[in-house]
Amino acid sequence: MMATDSDFTQRLAALAEAVEAELDRLLSDRAPAGEIVRPARLTGAMRYAAMAGGKRLRPFLLVESALACGGSEAAALTAGTALELVHCYSLVHDDLPAMDDDDMRRGRPTVHKAFDEATAILVGDALLTLAFDAMASDTVHPDAAVRIRLVTGLARASGVGGMAGGQALDLEAEGRHSPDGRPLQLDDADIRTLQAMKTGALLAFATEAGAIAAGATEDKRAALLAFGKALGAAFQIADDILDVEADATALGKATGKDAERGKATLVGRLGLDGAKAERDRLARVALEALAGFGPEADMLRAALRFTVERRH
Repeated sequence: MMATDSDFTQRLAALAEAVEAELDRLLSDRAPAGEIVRPARLTGAMRYAAMAGGKRLRPFLLVESALACGGSEAAALTAGTALELVHCYSLVHDDLPAMDDDDMRRGRPTVHKAFDEATAILVGDALLTLAFDAMASDTVHPDAAVRIRLVTGLARASGVGGMAGGQALDLEAEGRHSPDGRPLQLDDADIRTLQAMKTGALLAFATEAGAIAAGATEDKRAALLAFGKALGAAFQIADDILDVEADATALGKATGKDAERGKATLVGRLGLDGAKAERDRLARVALEALAGFGPEADMLRAALRFTVERRH
């Protein structure tokens, strides 16, 4: 029997609670072996940034991908939390005045508003490095070769050829890093590349990492990677649609800022109806990628429905 929306909601909430507990452990005030001391203000700001709630979709995808391949939930949870730390760091830095200049995140002041800009920069730096510390833990997998593969994958998904590079392309598209200061005119392919890097890279890595951590066959790993790529692309289009249609209070952050800044989006290129059609096409591609899996991947299918249909 296919997982219902209620099943998915309960499972997502349960895993989010488990991730929160793992974050609480990783962000303890007590310095582990190898560290000297953890400054209280920095640790507090890190906890403020990382433990502000949220759906925890990325660790959910990683854990459920691992389970779909017969892996361990406990081990996948540590890997998923490492991935979530990277996502949290990216939000802190994206909100900075030099980037998106946002005052609110998840219904409360962003880190640079609640603390200060210098602290926010350090929070991002510290969350990012802690993510690799967690991913390298033998809790994730007893085989060091598997952990190296996961650490390498995380670095490439989050670095210059992934999320950080995507943010750089986004700034160029706005004209903030172009020679004449004018927004670049991006075509569909350029926008898809930008979004596959900035947003899609971590989501695609989540599903592939679950397969790697579970020791899945290459066929299953490739199928889950294809699923993650299509889901990530659909997720970004859904997010751009929300920026146009959603209420700022319900979303927990400002809306309408993409058009205001001249951001390159498929909504802008295709129009609202065209973007919705493309989102739905990508959802079908993602669903087809899971054709070789049975009920063990039902939560991933439910996550896809959530991505396409979400309203906040």
